[in-house]
Amino acid sequence: MKNEKTFEELMKELEDILKKLENKDISLEDAVKNYTKGLELSKECYSILQTNEELVVKKMTELGLEDFSNIE
Repeated sequence: MKNEKTFEELMKELEDILKKLENKDISLEDAVKNYTKGLELSKECYSILQTNEELVVKKMTELGLEDFSNIE
């Protein structure tokens, strides 16, 4: 099984990448690499959030609580 990082670890990596991208001395090549890595991390974070939201909604439904997933 793949050693997956926690949401918090992924967010820390994203913060570190943002700091690197804010540095005006970063090369274009490094900026593109960091940007690409940031997109990958962002996608992983979104997936984790989506999975956990589904679990919470499922549990709420099982308990007879209102399903808030349709509120906009």
